[in-house]
Amino acid sequence: MTTPSDPSLNVIMSERGHLVNLAYRLLGSLSEAEDVVQETYARWYAMSRRQQEEIEVPGAWLTKVAGRICLDLLRSARVRRERYVGDWIPEPLPERTEPTGDPADRVTLDESVNMAFLVVLESMTPAERVAFVLHDVFRYSFAEVAGIVGRTPAACRRLASSARRRIRDARPPLTTAARQAGVVREFKRAWEARDIEALVGLLDPDATVVTDSGGLVDAVPGPIEGGERIARHAVDLLGRAPGMAILECSVNGRPGLLVRLDGVTVTVMAFEVADDRITRVWGVRNPDKLKPWTKEYERRLTFPGAVSSDQ
Repeated sequence: MTTPSDPSLNVIMSERGHLVNLAYRLLGSLSEAEDVVQETYARWYAMSRRQQEEIEVPGAWLTKVAGRICLDLLRSARVRRERYVGDWIPEPLPERTEPTGDPADRVTLDESVNMAFLVVLESMTPAERVAFVLHDVFRYSFAEVAGIVGRTPAACRRLASSARRRIRDARPPLTTAARQAGVVREFKRAWEARDIEALVGLLDPDATVVTDSGGLVDAVPGPIEGGERIARHAVDLLGRAPGMAILECSVNGRPGLLVRLDGVTVTVMAFEVADDRITRVWGVRNPDKLKPWTKEYERRLTFPGAVSSDQ
């Protein structure tokens, strides 16, 4: 039986952060990623001490198991999301600004977790997504990927290549975080001022807003398309909720907005910006996906440059 004094415990547990980061990118859900990591460790400790010692590289074993669990979940998720009420958007992550909690439970916020990237990953087949993330993001060889996906290295190479084409075809040129922050800040100011003309000027004529409520709270069914329609809808929302506070924040490592009503976080908004105009907005309203944001505010954390609309 493994005990806290067992030196192998530190070796095994040091992989936790890597596994959380891998599983979140594969699943787009922090809660599911944490469940995957827990199940992976449960399978490790279900083995006898002798079986554990026969594994030459425990980290590789843990990654292989976690990857296979994620692959199975992705396959079942395609069925579950067909029954999901409304649009499904990956779970947004806040940027923690204090060293609270276990660092191993945090997801590294880089370009491989920005919302636009995760949304494209959602369009891939489970095998494409796993092959691409493992090889292109985490730099595993195709031989290693093959052991997880259950296909030949050549087949995994083709899967990753197909995934890259999806990324290339779906994503506009990346806007720097500083430029996106400026556009999002101007959008916030125009929204608070209920300035429809200014909002339309910041939105691409073909901009789209997609909202994920999970059927648990009110939301406009289907996407809202067109800059003017989006602007008028935003102003209408503010008029119907005079106590609404809008704050700048970091969403998956990119500038976004957070909406609070009567002290409760009700929406997290992620943006895609191209040529200094907003092309896509993802609004997450599903309360189950906003739990990490609630926890951050309970700790009284603030985001850099965060300004409430009622200040």
